[in-house]
Amino acid sequence: MTRPDGTADLDASSSHADWPQWRRDVTFFLSGQTVSLFGSMLVQYAVMWYITLETKDGTLLALSTVFGFLPQAIVSVFGGVWADRHNRKLLAMGADAGIALATLVLALLMLNGSTNIWLIFVAMAVRSTGAGIQTPAVGALIPQIVPPDQLLRINGLNQSIQAGMMLVAPAVAALLYAAMPIERIFFIDVATAIIGIGLLALVPVGKVVRSAGDEQVSYVADLVAGVRYTNGHRLVRWLLGLNAVVMVLAAAPSFLTPLLIVRTFGEELWKLTVLELSFSIGMMLAGATIGFWGNKVARVTLVLGSSVAFGLLTVGMGLAPSLIVFYLCMFLVGVAIPAFTTPVMTVVQETVEPEWQGRVFGFLGVVMAVAMPLGMAVFGPLADVWSVQTVLVVAGVGTLVATVVAVLVPTGRASLGAARDRTSALAFGSAG
Repeated sequence: MTRPDGTADLDASSSHADWPQWRRDVTFFLSGQTVSLFGSMLVQYAVMWYITLETKDGTLLALSTVFGFLPQAIVSVFGGVWADRHNRKLLAMGADAGIALATLVLALLMLNGSTNIWLIFVAMAVRSTGAGIQTPAVGALIPQIVPPDQLLRINGLNQSIQAGMMLVAPAVAALLYAAMPIERIFFIDVATAIIGIGLLALVPVGKVVRSAGDEQVSYVADLVAGVRYTNGHRLVRWLLGLNAVVMVLAAAPSFLTPLLIVRTFGEELWKLTVLELSFSIGMMLAGATIGFWGNKVARVTLVLGSSVAFGLLTVGMGLAPSLIVFYLCMFLVGVAIPAFTTPVMTVVQETVEPEWQGRVFGFLGVVMAVAMPLGMAVFGPLADVWSVQTVLVVAGVGTLVATVVAVLVPTGRASLGAARDRTSALAFGSAG
């Protein structure tokens, strides 16, 4: 693992005495992330509604998704290299500042009468680029401020906060969008970014100490070395592959369930609202508690179990005989998401040496940024050919098959054996 001074320490049993102010640091970190995320989500919803209401153009909406995801997917690869070469706190702060500056410039231009939709797309691309830098830096920074035995708990709490924002931000954004011009919402995001940066500045985070000679290698050599390391690390390679497949297949329930509600159960707005509440509440509750119940199960076992749950629940939504059963399945999908993503992140933090974590999280960021759009590119058109129920059943069965294959392949069996406890997982990660 990583000590607070940034040096390497792979002993997961290190004492809390080695982390004298970790609760203070984590409080500042999570508070800053929460405030900054809230502002970002306000902008996300405001922009989506602005494009929808002002243009009513499906192509422009599709382009907004491209500008919102593609830069992050590309930059995450390089962002991971930077996170291993530089101070991760400063990278996260710099990326947040760049995002805020782009938003501020857009707000000022729109106030002066520049309403060209391409200005919004450029700002979205800059924000997405910043996310590609910030995401691997934050993922690799967490083990520098959190004791090893608290990683699952803090990662779960972070997931719960994100789910809470998914509950609160749309309602607040709707109220603000109805009450003020979109430019003022942009100014709110700038203010929340400043607060987030200020809180993160209070957290002491050192630069990770790298192996002798690594400081002199080029960025390209660092990137190539990161690819080789990830490909040679059986557990990480297996987790990234399973994560990619499950996330692609999970796009079906994530984006097609509102369409199923409208086509099958009616177009009332409250039905769509309850759908989103069911999912977000399940995710928030699971994220808040996974640190307690998740530690009773081996990390990889938890990942596989939640993958099976994804498959069964997606099939269940496709076959649901009533709206109540459908909502229950969606609530449980929300529960399964932190049970999948939190141990994936924690395993990377526990098994990957500190000097490689930025690059590994960069590759994980690419998977996350590409998987959902790719899934929708497949399942969206299918939903216009087949019923949404059929698409959900196919996606659910595909998830179950992928999980079985993941268990049966040699790397999967080795991963399960190595994940029986944290000590064996660490040893497996070091062996590669």
